[in-house]
Amino acid sequence: MTTKQQEKSRQTQQELKSAGMALFREKGFLETSVAEITQRAGYAKGNFYRHWDSKDDLFLEIVEDKLQRYRNSRDRVFSDATNLEEALRFIWDFLENMVADHNWAKVFLEFTVQAARKPELRTELNQSKYRLSNKVFAGLVRDFVETDYPPEKIGAMNTALFEGFMVHNALETGVLTLEDVREAAITLALSRGVKQPE
Repeated sequence: MTTKQQEKSRQTQQELKSAGMALFREKGFLETSVAEITQRAGYAKGNFYRHWDSKDDLFLEIVEDKLQRYRNSRDRVFSDATNLEEALRFIWDFLENMVADHNWAKVFLEFTVQAARKPELRTELNQSKYRLSNKVFAGLVRDFVETDYPPEKIGAMNTALFEGFMVHNALETGVLTLEDVREAAITLALSRGVKQPE
């Protein structure tokens, strides 16, 4: 049974998380401080540190929550895939949902660049609970690959193209659309993973 104190602690954590998410969207990751998060939520800094060791840890928890919601919607439709092309299209539909949240995509890129400079944080961020890793992607397409081309490489290619688009999109160049990148990625994956007629 949950005590009143546990419930209050959960509520505090959720309010801090919501304040952090709002500030990250508004100001970006680097420009947001723990003091601002606690001030927005109406708590002292000590409340923040009861739940997270750092702003990085809060951000990772937010990313994990967001990706879990995206994955739940992806998994509901992914079971209908019958071949590699359908599987890839379902995955790219999932990725498109992530791009639609434009401000959040920018903040995630900002965090990713910062994480690249910190070995422990980089290792943590590379776990599949925080991103569509090559391993997760490979697991999704493995049963549909008809050739001896490694599913991990199909995953890595698609992830690289998607993440490259995210950078391109954040810079607002307007040259490529997600549809351009999606079709190029699917075509490339099919050329490697589907047996071609002789």
